[in-house]
Amino acid sequence: MRTKPLGRTGLFVSELCLGTMTFGGSAGMWAQIGSLQQSEAERLVGQAVDAGINFIDTADVYAGGASEQITGQALKNLKIPRENVVIATKVFGETGSGANTRGNSRSHILDGVKASLRRLQLDHIDLYQIHGFDPATPIEETVQALDQLVRHGHVRYVGVSNWAAWQIVKALGIAERLGLSRFESLQAYYTVAGRDLERELVPMLASEGLGLMVWSPLAGGLLSGKFGRDVPGEAGNRRTSFDFPPVHRSRAYDCIDTMKSMAAARGVSVAQIALAWLLHQPVVTSVIVGAKRPDQLADNLAATTVTLSVEELAGLDAVSRLPAEYPGWMFERQGDARRRQLADAQRG
Repeated sequence: MRTKPLGRTGLFVSELCLGTMTFGGSAGMWAQIGSLQQSEAERLVGQAVDAGINFIDTADVYAGGASEQITGQALKNLKIPRENVVIATKVFGETGSGANTRGNSRSHILDGVKASLRRLQLDHIDLYQIHGFDPATPIEETVQALDQLVRHGHVRYVGVSNWAAWQIVKALGIAERLGLSRFESLQAYYTVAGRDLERELVPMLASEGLGLMVWSPLAGGLLSGKFGRDVPGEAGNRRTSFDFPPVHRSRAYDCIDTMKSMAAARGVSVAQIALAWLLHQPVVTSVIVGAKRPDQLADNLAATTVTLSVEELAGLDAVSRLPAEYPGWMFERQGDARRRQLADAQRG
């Protein structure tokens, strides 16, 4: 298991991160995603740590807080040294019925971190992430509140999830202007069948030096190998009961067809090929993998040993490439001469 620095920080995280969305669900959407209780979740945490994962991601809204609670208890029961794990959680979603129990206000963030620390049984959170964009709260207020948490020692680093590139850059500008702690990572949806973030977010990440944590790397199970153009999937599979995230099906099936031959040639699963593709992307820091069973987690862990050739990567690129979109196609057209000039200069 390789480790990488998170963004511009000196914090190193494993290339796979254990996601805990399958922990604790008892009703509604969360039960469909996963309902692992303490002993089952603990087994997965121990398996992940034994395999070299040092990065665990959760959120205050997962299973109404039960995911954080189970995760914290697992760390305690397994006697995992605190310095050996990087714990990430998130704030934004609704945690109560009051008018101020949601969003990115200073009020909700300060209340949220206290509640998360209590459930996790920790004295600090390594990476505290804003879970979504709040149109009701000024970005300045959010950035200042996060900086306060860092200065008080409740949080070591801050990140963001599910924001647009312009929103993140605005927050970075505010942090730089006011001398505040800045976002060091983005948690975003990215798969070989869903490459939308390559239009604006990937160039921004490279420019500003943020790390990328990938959520739903198998597109909600669609890229697990259990689905295909003529295969609707197994009854009880998450995609059959909770069809999320949205995916361009035709393009996804083209990707699955291509990955099936790669998987068959190696004797591995389609899921491993999909995860390996992400691990080959330079912008990716860590891929979040969730599981309901130890064998699922073991299969995901094995993706770190899969190497794709240049030809295979090119083949997947061809079937998964996004259609041209303005202003991207204009950048390609107008910038071609300068790119060639720069390449010639770099070759000497």
